[in-house]
Amino acid sequence: MQTAEERHLVTRLSAGEDAAVHELAELYGSRIFQLALRYMKNREDAEEVTQDVLLKVVRKVDLFRGDAALSSWIYRITFNTAMSRLRRTRFARAADQERERRLAAVPNGDAPRTAREPADWSNLPDEVILRAQLRQAIAAAIEELPEIYRAPVVLRDIQGLTTEEASTRLNLKDQTLKSRLHRGRLMLREKLVAFTSGLSLHHPTPAYS
Repeated sequence: MQTAEERHLVTRLSAGEDAAVHELAELYGSRIFQLALRYMKNREDAEEVTQDVLLKVVRKVDLFRGDAALSSWIYRITFNTAMSRLRRTRFARAADQERERRLAAVPNGDAPRTAREPADWSNLPDEVILRAQLRQAIAAAIEELPEIYRAPVVLRDIQGLTTEEASTRLNLKDQTLKSRLHRGRLMLREKLVAFTSGLSLHHPTPAYS
C-alpha cells in the first residue's frame, strides 16, 4: 500500500505542481535509471528510458489506484518502457538487415527485389509470414518518416550511433537530436500499430473444424 508521503506526492502531481515533478525526479530518478540500465545495458539508452518513464508517470498519475506502493507502479512502467524500446530497436535493426539482404541478393541474374515488390510468402508458416511482413513494414515506415525525424532514428536505432555521434553527424544540439528522435519513434510506432498489436509471440492456435 502507498504511504502518506506517496499519497501527498500523487495529489500534487495530479494538480500539476511543478515542484512535485522535481521531487518525483529527485526521489525516483536514480532508481529508475539503475533499473533501466539493467535492461538497456548502456547509459545513454537508460537515460532516455528514465526521462520517458518520468514523463509517463506525470501524465498517467491519475491512473494510479494506490493499491500498491507508488514505487512498484513506477518500476512496472520502467520495465514496460524498457522492453518496448528494446523491441523497437530490434525490429528496426532487423528491418534494415532484411532490406540490405534483399538489395544484395540477385538470384538467377534477376534485379534485386525493390521495397514495394511483394515477396512470395505462400509456403511459409503464419508466424514467419507475420514477422517478415513486419520487417518489411518497418523498413517502409522508416522511409516514410520526414527527413528531420528519419535521420535521427536511422543513426541511433539502426546504425547504433550514440547521441553525441548522431548530433555531430547532423550538426544538432544533443537535446534537439533527442527531441527529434523521440518524435520519430512515436511516429514510427503509430505507423506500425496494426502490426505490433496483432503480432503474436507464440505459435498460432490451430483452427478446428
